[in-house]
Amino acid sequence: MSDFLTGIAFFMIIEGLVYALAPSALKRMAEYLPQIPENQLRTSGLVAVALGVLMVWFIRGV
Repeated sequence: MSDFLTGIAFFMIIEGLVYALAPSALKRMAEYLPQIPENQLRTSGLVAVALGVLMVWFIRGV
């Protein structure tokens, strides 16, 4: 459970840094997001999930 909470904490740190360091870029991205087809967003999300799982798998050595 502590690993899960550590992951959530890192996610919050990264999200916070984006808002703190590049708020205008984040706003532009939010305006552009509705123009991207749902299939492309879904595919990008699944690729990100798969890469994240692979990274954890290799880091943990499981």
